[in-house]
Amino acid sequence: MPSYALNFYNPAVADQLRTGRKTATIRLGDKSAKYRKGMIVTVLCGARYGHRERIFDAVIDKVEVKPLGELSPREIEHDNPLLKRVDELQHFLSQLYNREVSESDIVTVIRFSQIVNS
Repeated sequence: MPSYALNFYNPAVADQLRTGRKTATIRLGDKSAKYRKGMIVTVLCGARYGHRERIFDAVIDKVEVKPLGELSPREIEHDNPLLKRVDELQHFLSQLYNREVSESDIVTVIRFSQIVNS
C-alpha cells in the first residue's frame, strides 16, 4: 500500500480521475521534495478533514517546477479539462488557495498514470 497520497478536495474531480480526463495536478509552490518521478501514490478524493474515497493507485511520471505563466495549454488541460489558458488557471488557483495568484508564482506540475491490475 502506498504511503503517499494525492488528495483532491473537489468531488467533481473524482469523475475526471476515473475517466482518465485528469492526468495531472498543478499545485502552488515547489512540491518536488515531496513528490518524485517513479513514486507510487494513492489518489484520494473527499472533503478536507473528512471522509475520502480511494480512486486508484498511481505512479508519478513527471514532476516539473516552473512559474505559472510558463505553463502550456496542454499542461493546464491535463490538470483541468475545462481550462486551457494561464489566466483561467490563475483565477482557479486564486479561488482554491484563497489568495491572489500571479503568473510569476511557482507551481509544480505532477503528471501521474493510474496503475491497473491485469
